[in-house]
Formats: sequence, C-alpha cells, structure tokens
Amino acid sequence: MAQTYKNCQSCGMPMKKDPAGGGTNADGTKNTMYCSYCYQNGAFKNPGWNAQQMQAFCKEKLKEMGFPGFLAGWMVKGVPHLERWK
Repeated sequence: MAQTYKNCQSCGMPMKKDPAGGGTNADGTKNTMYCSYCYQNGAFKNPGWNAQQMQAFCKEKLKEMGFPGFLAGWMVKGVPHLERWK
C-alpha cells in the first residue's frame, strides 16, 4: 500500500486542508503524496518550478490568507526538504 502523507510533498500544505482530498494520478485515482493544487492527472501543475519558487508562491498565498509575513516564511521553510525536491 502507498504511504499516506500528512502534508503535500510538493508545497507542504496539510492534506486535510485540500478540498479535493489529494491530487490525481493519470488513471484518475487519488494521489496521497501531493495535493490537488500541485498535482493533477499524473503531472505537476508547475513542472518547471524549483523549491525556492514553490516557497515564494506558498509564502504569498499564506500572506493573502492573512498570515503575517514572518509566520508565512516560517511555515514554508521546510519546502526544500519535501520528497518532490530531494
């Protein structure tokens, strides 16, 4: 059985916060490693991005959601250590 992750292994978002409950594989099955914002139909939505670009994107999203900049920065500091970026 595939490992279930608590957080998306691309952006770090808690999987339970994903309204779709995870991304989708090419065959339409649920992907338990990546969220629906990062991964759909078996492919990354931003395949050319590196970990730093993902960090910057996520930090901006968190700030839009009302998180202070320092907290948003702290929340995304682990992005480069996620499975996608290893």
